[in-house]
Amino acid sequence: MAKKATKAGGGAKAKKADSKPKSRAVARVSSSRGGSKGDNGFNAGDAFIKLLQSPLVAELVAVAATAALASLAEHGFTSGDATRGKRAGRAVKAAGKAAAAAVGRRLSTEMDEIKQAAKAAKRGAGG
Repeated sequence: MAKKATKAGGGAKAKKADSKPKSRAVARVSSSRGGSKGDNGFNAGDAFIKLLQSPLVAELVAVAATAALASLAEHGFTSGDATRGKRAGRAVKAAGKAAAAAVGRRLSTEMDEIKQAAKAAKRGAGG
């Protein structure tokens, strides 16, 4: 009985299935959400994108890349060495440490400048 129903209605069902779209995925184009009353229009995704586009982040990435490249250049690579893989691993590890240290120094400098500017603004407003 199941075979009989399949044969009789198989052609019509196949045509219906082909006419339907295969994907119902929808892409959201607008960057602002309606949201609820409590979220005040804050969109974490937009905030993250703005952070990534900030000049400070671009500068930190450049500082990290420069430090990592300098560290890799210091270690150098020679072919024919039996421990080449281990040396490369150590060089990459050192490059990561150098990049992290450079970013840390740059952030520390940036924070010191912000503190000094805040103190100067406080003195200017108070006096």
